[in-house]
Amino acid sequence: MALKEHYKTTVVPALKNQFGYTNVHAVPTITKVTLNVGLGKGLKDAKFLETAESTLRRIAGQAPVKTKARISISNFKIREGMVVGMKVTLRGKRMWDFLEKLVKVSIPRTRDFRGLPVNGFDGQGNYTLGFKEHIAFPEIKSDEIEVIHGLQVTINTTAKSKPEALSLLRTLGMPFEEKT
Repeated sequence: MALKEHYKTTVVPALKNQFGYTNVHAVPTITKVTLNVGLGKGLKDAKFLETAESTLRRIAGQAPVKTKARISISNFKIREGMVVGMKVTLRGKRMWDFLEKLVKVSIPRTRDFRGLPVNGFDGQGNYTLGFKEHIAFPEIKSDEIEVIHGLQVTINTTAKSKPEALSLLRTLGMPFEEKT
């Protein structure tokens, strides 16, 4: 069953019971997913820039946007307007397909996985998780890799608080670590 159908048939009724929503439209949903790669040490390396761009293009299925520095920081050798990262924003069908792939394939492929940390939530119900290696995604072939880099995934929800967002993502199948 597709993740969006699972959301409509299982998650919405469960959240309505848990939080006492009377309207279906009051139930939290996912609005967008943003994938982000910071260039870090590869700022000056054009090959690293190409690798990060092709990686994001493969994983997300659409072209990334280059993020540029707003101010100059001499200690980090960053000049205003210099490309410091890349990001892709997913919405709609691509977002639901990516989330399904994330939950069912990519997260289980992560090395030494013991559950997602619960402290990745901000105060507005959004969740951010980081991958130290981008090879956890099935589109990336491990024999074609020259450079391993990290990847950040931010899931934006309409939830008003951390408990609502946690419950939403947990019922969608995201494997959060259990508190001991």
